[in-house]
Amino acid sequence: MSASSSLSSKVALVVGGSRGIGAAAARKLASMGAQVAVTYKTRRDAADEVVSDITEAGGKAAAFEADIVQAPAIDSLLQAVSARFGGIDILVNSAGIAPYRPLGSMDAAFVREIMDANVVGTVLLTQAAVPLMTSPGGRIVHFSSRLATSPIPTSSVYAASKAAVSALVHAFSKELGPKGITINAVAPGVIETDMTAAIIQERGRAIRSTTPLGRIGQPDDIAGIVAFLASPDSDWITGRTILADGGLS
Repeated sequence: MSASSSLSSKVALVVGGSRGIGAAAARKLASMGAQVAVTYKTRRDAADEVVSDITEAGGKAAAFEADIVQAPAIDSLLQAVSARFGGIDILVNSAGIAPYRPLGSMDAAFVREIMDANVVGTVLLTQAAVPLMTSPGGRIVHFSSRLATSPIPTSSVYAASKAAVSALVHAFSKELGPKGITINAVAPGVIETDMTAAIIQERGRAIRSTTPLGRIGQPDDIAGIVAFLASPDSDWITGRTILADGGLS
């Protein structure tokens, strides 16, 4: 089976698929033949642009609004995607937030906001999607971060939330394995997106100089890993977090 058609019978739900890594993953999965549901929280225009790119290339895609911190919103999303495409085979969850604060300037609201978006959303989305997924053969991909194991100053709560994602993926794999559903995570280093623009402006030269591959990662670098984890080629991998940071760690 060629890579371009390896997902031709699959439906992929890409949460947070309107920008950055999520958008690159949506386009990549579509290029492999998947029908793609692209979700957004606020930027409908960005989601529509991704959908337009996919459909103009001959693929099938649609945009859906969703806030994955809210269980009713998740249920509505999954029902809408299933009604539109006939089911869900692949779940890619790239939604999340990454605010940094130093110790001494945090409050409970700051911590809860990060944990809700990055941890609660991961749990609720996985839990709601599994009953609708292909079993066996379903694929779930979440996002951790290299900071989960190599935190930097001011990243503590974000790093902890992403460490939780890796732990959840490992634990969920024990329950989903008997169903024939794999669940994995990708842990990127700094990837050039609108979310990381300030970091790259401030530390880009240092990041490049200390990264063995000598550059800043691009969304397509991560989209290829997501596509592999969503494809039949990854049948024997589950519960893992794949670190992708150009050798920095």
